[in-house]
Amino acid sequence: MGDVRAGSSSGVPMGMPLTCAAPTDLPGSRVTVSLVDMGMSPMMGGVAPTGARMLLVARPATVHSGPVSVVAANSGWRTHELVVLPIDAGAVAGRRVPGRDGTVDESGSIGEASASCATGHGEGIVSGAVGWVTVTLAPGHYELVCNLENHYADGMHQELVVTG
Repeated sequence: MGDVRAGSSSGVPMGMPLTCAAPTDLPGSRVTVSLVDMGMSPMMGGVAPTGARMLLVARPATVHSGPVSVVAANSGWRTHELVVLPIDAGAVAGRRVPGRDGTVDESGSIGEASASCATGHGEGIVSGAVGWVTVTLAPGHYELVCNLENHYADGMHQELVVTG
């Protein structure tokens, strides 16, 4: 599975141990994403508050065009997801404006990993689980986001550059 878990060597705080792994034979380039919420515990239910510290860290942040398998590991306490969104020319990652529901517009989404211990869409990647999706990406810029309520505003986004 490789190191999909957040850890001190990656500069991301340690979190929940992972209970499942993505297949080792996923097609194309592989991007490993750590989903982490910091300073929270299982006792904190409900919606994530605005201003909470959360991270989404993707490695590598640059891949070649073609099939790309994105593996998202939730080392945090809260449920998370991962959505792949295109970035318009001249736009910058992290600048989307959340709506009243605390989420950003997913129009044009390329794919989503939101199933625990499985590929594709689901009810979210629960704490300690891994989800994955394989997408075909053309050269350009994309944004990897957790689009659950307030998670984007709390820092769960990163740019992914795809080269020719």
